[in-house]
Amino acid sequence: MNVWAILDRDDIARGRTNDESADGNLLFSDDGMGVGLAGNQTALAEGFSVHEGQIAPDFTLLDQEGKPVTLSSLRGQWVILYFYPKDDTPGCTKEACSFRDNIVAIQHLNATVLGVSVDSVASHKKFSEKNHLNFQILADDQFKVTQQYGTLTKFMGIDIARRSSVIIDPKGVIRKLFPAVEPTDHAREIHQALKSLQGG
Repeated sequence: MNVWAILDRDDIARGRTNDESADGNLLFSDDGMGVGLAGNQTALAEGFSVHEGQIAPDFTLLDQEGKPVTLSSLRGQWVILYFYPKDDTPGCTKEACSFRDNIVAIQHLNATVLGVSVDSVASHKKFSEKNHLNFQILADDQFKVTQQYGTLTKFMGIDIARRSSVIIDPKGVIRKLFPAVEPTDHAREIHQALKSLQGG
């Protein structure tokens, strides 16, 4: 039996019914049957190994073009670090496209968006080009950053990043954690949180 997709609430609503997890991720097999849940809200809420108010752990990862990105080099601007499970799956595509479509509004708040998953640079490049992404997605294929932030998890023996986000301020301080998000609306949620944090 082959696992072929990570589905979200919208996919389930379109006819693939089964129990769904709190963050909307459900793995389906090629026979259409659900093969398990990707976690629950309690586990997600406790999943981070970082906390609000601390300096965000620094890192350097390659983006979809193979260019190194170092978190500390982005001091002076807000950073949205969003973790997602897998390139080119329904929920992750929706989330990426939501950030793509709202990137100008987010940039107007002096913020940079960085997506992170454990996929390779080559996978990221294909995913980015297919969906015309206008921000960087970073390849954590050695699991360093997902382990640093406590977002690495396993499902059916597969290492994936838990869908979650971190807002980091211009001084490098973690200001807000999102342990579980709705992919379709998350970019707008981030935009509103930025405005609130900035006193807008």
